[in-house]
Amino acid sequence: MTTHHEILEAALARITAGYVFPEKTAAIDAAIRRRLDEGAYQDLDLRELCDRVTDDLQRVCPDKHLRLLWVEEPQSMDQEPEDVARARFEQYARQSNYGIRRVEQLDDNIGYLDLRMIPPAGPGGPAIAAAMQLLAPTDALVIDLRQCRGGSPEGVQLWCSYFFADDRVHLNDIYERATDSTRQYWTLGHLPAPRYLDRPVTVLTSDVTFSGGEELAYNLKALERATLIGGTTRGGAHPTDRIAVAPHVTVTVPAARSINPVTGTNWEGVGVEPDVAVAAGDALDVALEHLRARIG
Repeated sequence: MTTHHEILEAALARITAGYVFPEKTAAIDAAIRRRLDEGAYQDLDLRELCDRVTDDLQRVCPDKHLRLLWVEEPQSMDQEPEDVARARFEQYARQSNYGIRRVEQLDDNIGYLDLRMIPPAGPGGPAIAAAMQLLAPTDALVIDLRQCRGGSPEGVQLWCSYFFADDRVHLNDIYERATDSTRQYWTLGHLPAPRYLDRPVTVLTSDVTFSGGEELAYNLKALERATLIGGTTRGGAHPTDRIAVAPHVTVTVPAARSINPVTGTNWEGVGVEPDVAVAAGDALDVALEHLRARIG
């Protein structure tokens, strides 16, 4: 059985080697080792250990993606090949209907799109196109991200592309530590369904909205293409690697970071602030009132 000390040694090694801000890793390492020497992790079961270490990690480095996670089913300790990880995520996306929970025409010809996750662009493309085809005749749109917990940067790029006229809109950049390179994300030139142009769009947010859901909201807000209504989001802007350090424990290590070309920064740790702050439960009613006033 893997000891707490061995788990923490493995997790700290992964953080030191991969965290997107290498200048912060010495402080992280020192803080966790200090807590270990103090006996803070004695007599904890593995689930409790994960919770306690995550709290300590985020106290010294408030990064919402930097975590130690308990995993219910035993996992292989062998590093998962990239194609296997991709296939597993694509299966999850498919089982989640590519994140599309609901597409509806509301009164006054207002469209409603409820997204719970952002799928990879390739397998998710047909479902996204089908949703946009159904929404094409509407006069205004609500995108509900209040339960959207993340997903694929390429999927965010695809969703955003439907709200701009061409391929000349710079959406986001992602810097990756491992390659010391930055990838740019621009709107796509060809789409299989109609673009949603020249009509008002609102985006609903909450403190559940996270990661890829936050990027979709942030991009549309920064480019002044949508009005955000609801609550401030959770604040996770760093694409993350998941690495097994014990059969039931995974460390999540942010290996990249988003850089918005408009703001020059991102939403890590602070969340995406809405344009109209209201309780998340009231956001849809407020959005509908806002859109009805716009379309008159």
